[in-house]
Amino acid sequence: MVKEAFSTESENANDKVDVKTMLILAVATSIDALAVGVTFAFFKINLLLAVSIIGIVTFVLSLIGVKIGNQFGSKYENKAELMGGLILILIGFKILLEHLEIL
Repeated sequence: MVKEAFSTESENANDKVDVKTMLILAVATSIDALAVGVTFAFFKINLLLAVSIIGIVTFVLSLIGVKIGNQFGSKYENKAELMGGLILILIGFKILLEHLEIL
């Protein structure tokens, strides 16, 4: 993201996602859902209520994120991409320091 923020090449946002990428994303999502399902099995909770709340909150926050992202991204495209890349680097650095038991 940081490299692309300084790139002069125009990236087409409407590029098609290939089947390989979609398959990888589907597998990752399925593994995540499996982990949540196994976790729910250990707790005595109302599954219908939990799934409904998770679905509604995810939908609303995703909708808000897309709206804000479109408005913010069109105004500050390169700066937003740079900030996003830097934030991801800092998160990765924090995780590394935690695993090295420095933090």
